[in-house]
Amino acid sequence: MKKFIKEKLEDFQQQHENRARLLIHCPDRPGIVATVSEFLFRHEANIIESSQYTTNPEGGEFFMRIEFESPHIDSSKAQLEQAFEQIAEKFQMDWRITRVFDIKKMAIFVSKELHCLRELLWEWQTGDLMADISLVISNHEDSREIVESLGIPFYYIPANKEIRKQVEQKQLQLVEEHDIDFIVLARYMQILTPDFVAAHKNRIINIHHSFLPAFVGAKPYERAYERGVKLIGATSHFVTDDLDEGPIIEQDISRVDHRDNSEDMKKIGQSIERSVLARAVKWQLDDRIIVHKNKTIVF
Repeated sequence: MKKFIKEKLEDFQQQHENRARLLIHCPDRPGIVATVSEFLFRHEANIIESSQYTTNPEGGEFFMRIEFESPHIDSSKAQLEQAFEQIAEKFQMDWRITRVFDIKKMAIFVSKELHCLRELLWEWQTGDLMADISLVISNHEDSREIVESLGIPFYYIPANKEIRKQVEQKQLQLVEEHDIDFIVLARYMQILTPDFVAAHKNRIINIHHSFLPAFVGAKPYERAYERGVKLIGATSHFVTDDLDEGPIIEQDISRVDHRDNSEDMKKIGQSIERSVLARAVKWQLDDRIIVHKNKTIVF
């Protein structure tokens, strides 16, 4: 299986060896799109996809994502970035260029409920999740067999609030050793400390089993049942120090009614959780998310 996945990733890299993405955030003003397009044209780049958004045509914020083909981007990326600095300074841009060839490395944190982990692993096995799943960390042993059967390193690190800082030191060390680009909390039922969150700002994606901002915190399905809701949902968001209040990436819902008890709602909700988290992870891999304050722009 590991060989099959490796071949899938290598095929993807070969097909996109000359492709890159440019993400931009800056104050809105006339001429940004024209200037960026002209710059890419002068550097022999062919724009494959372009999306832009402004919060307000008069003095708002401007966001842009461009995917482009450029010959020999592997050797010319540094020169391209250096040349773009002048434009970035002129328009006061927060920007980055990434090569599609550079497969992102992700770590998955999970506890006892494995449905979200299984979904990510399935998407990865089928080649629909173009990532290097470098390791899985869990405070329970339940997922060891499925993870190790796919050749992915598994680390069992018991965790509770009394030893949280010691646990996070081990986790941060592993994340650094594996050179991880971002972390996915696939139903990891531990609260992260501000130090951990700060070390990976806007690089930790969580799935919460409710349609936020409703039912923040623990046992949302039970509380939803008690409240008699007719819709339940799930929310994928970036982690911040405020519990379940980070920038929202994706959400979805399903109808329920008076015949559904809390266990029925949980089963329905788990299906939503899987798809919502998988979409958010794919968008992160595709460089489609820009965080602005406590919101996201998803192209």
